[in-house]
Amino acid sequence: MRRAATGIALLLALAGAGAASATTFKLVLIARDGDPRLERSQLERAYLGHPGGPAVDGLAVALNESRLQLEAAGAQWALTTIQAASADAARAAAQQAEKAGAAVVLTDLPPSATLAVADAVKLPVLNVAEAADALRQADCRRNLWHLLPSERMRADALAQTLAAQRWTQVLLLAGPSADDAPRVSAAAAAIKRYGLKLVDTRAFKLSADPRERDLANPLLLTGRASYDVVWVVDSAGEFARALPYRTALPRPVVGDGGLAALAWHAQFERFGAPQVSRRFAKAHQRPMTAHDWASWLAGRALVAAAVAAPNGPLPALHKALAEADLDGSKGVNLSFRPWDGQLRQPLLLSDGQGVVGMAPADGVLHPKNVLDTLGADAAEKLCKARAGA
Repeated sequence: MRRAATGIALLLALAGAGAASATTFKLVLIARDGDPRLERSQLERAYLGHPGGPAVDGLAVALNESRLQLEAAGAQWALTTIQAASADAARAAAQQAEKAGAAVVLTDLPPSATLAVADAVKLPVLNVAEAADALRQADCRRNLWHLLPSERMRADALAQTLAAQRWTQVLLLAGPSADDAPRVSAAAAAIKRYGLKLVDTRAFKLSADPRERDLANPLLLTGRASYDVVWVVDSAGEFARALPYRTALPRPVVGDGGLAALAWHAQFERFGAPQVSRRFAKAHQRPMTAHDWASWLAGRALVAAAVAAPNGPLPALHKALAEADLDGSKGVNLSFRPWDGQLRQPLLLSDGQGVVGMAPADGVLHPKNVLDTLGADAAEKLCKARAGA
């Protein structure tokens, strides 16, 4: 477990006149040590929906741009980043942070480590990087809040889009990794929810073994069937990015290649989004990704909480997060769902070059909040930890 030298520098950046009398909230970000998603080869490929850099980048931008608002409220956030190599290390880091007086913990961790942190502390835990539906459902926690859209939200966004375009016949290509299986289930559930027809589900596999080359042959995988669209689930990203324009029928590709549903894209040009992306790019010399937006929005939520409860204590911060009404530069105010801790949000539809649409799709209705058509709605919640919410 390594502690990054982020805290002192950011605290000094946020300090201003009168900072000596301000209430200082300690904030700890726990990220995975040796994160394979941040290896140079992965970052250079820039797969759709993958991180473009560390989570601390977006968080730092949000806190820095809100420093005057914090000063006016007599509050400031002091950020420390800790690298954890395992779930046990993440748990220990969270416990140490709570003992040291931390007010909030953020996680950029796999599901098991995220749960270990949430179980180790009574503090609010903001998940900025993990989209697994289980964390919002059977494995949810009352103190766990989610900034990144869930896999089910992304799948619902695509299914709504296909239904609106009347591309109703779907061929689903499923990847071989453990991460792909629940995402295939989410895609199938979304296809059913929005009245589409699943023509077939076919497995693919990238392999260096010549005997298995046909398992990744787009023509063979997409042949002998009639469909309007090919939906590909490929958490690794390599197969999906090469699938468009190589299908047996001339049909669009969606999912992890072709058209993807994302929390953010640097080419989004509405609702003040260009200014957000430019501030991020100026600070970190790279485009802002969906993961960056999630950590940036987490920073915005923490600023709102500190302004609402500038003197704490812990229950007041919990309440402030639960009642937060946030501007994420997506055209509507965003809030957390009480039944699973997920941030309600529109999603952007992107082919990687720009943004071609948004979800919820036009014409989709909901009795209370149309954003709840993306992901598990209140009536189908599986989160027992928030049963009274």
